[in-house]
Amino acid sequence: MPIPRRELPDVGEYVVATVREIFDYGAYVTLDEFNDLRAYLPWSEVASKWVKNIREIIRENQKIIVKVIRVDHVRKTVDVSLKKVPDNEKKRKMLWWKQYLKASKIIELTASKIGKSIEEAYREVVWKLEEHYGNPYLGLEELLIKECSALTEANVSQEWCIPLLEEARKHIRIETVKIRVILTLRCFERDGVDRIRKVLLSISDIVNKYSNVKHRIYVLGSPRYVLELYGYEYRELEKTLGEIIDYISKKSIELNIEFKYERV
Repeated sequence: MPIPRRELPDVGEYVVATVREIFDYGAYVTLDEFNDLRAYLPWSEVASKWVKNIREIIRENQKIIVKVIRVDHVRKTVDVSLKKVPDNEKKRKMLWWKQYLKASKIIELTASKIGKSIEEAYREVVWKLEEHYGNPYLGLEELLIKECSALTEANVSQEWCIPLLEEARKHIRIETVKIRVILTLRCFERDGVDRIRKVLLSISDIVNKYSNVKHRIYVLGSPRYVLELYGYEYRELEKTLGEIIDYISKKSIELNIEFKYERV
């Protein structure tokens, strides 16, 4: 179970809970994010519509998302509501929690390999990534993309970088997206082939400015060439492609090259 950053949740917060005991007047749940803190779910907060039996809605050991409606900081007691949680929030929070657990486990494994305690893992990495990225899992995804700079941005010591990067690569796969364009380049000058080659080689200089974008160019059948851009965000690929097309358009006029392109 992950180490909680806070002892009690805030009113209005959505939290992950496990149903433990069900009675006619309500149920008791434990809050997964707060070291299994016991909380009360009143019968009136289980469902918006009237139900004959509370067990029609919940069952023991079920994972649910609840909203905190009351916190007594003196007695350290919490009341929660199930009916006040929108469906989209249930999905969002459950996904967040699953990712949080996976990231925490990866960081704990890394800590054991570099001689760090579980407490140090949370204090030095998990909570800092959560604070900066909203979820340590997103921080690990950024680590896979940006490598050590992702930890620097979150104020995580560089001693964690290589071991954590190696461990994250074993458990997390980043999905890439692709843009494919057919470039038609034709030149009737004596050195036309060299002019076209010069333009195509310059594409690498543009792509290299974007650390998260890769590319590939191959001949489809002269004068048609295929340009493929790979990355993690369509927005960044579109920006890169726009810069490439602008460059080729201007360079083609300068070098007397006929140019057109087609998105595939």
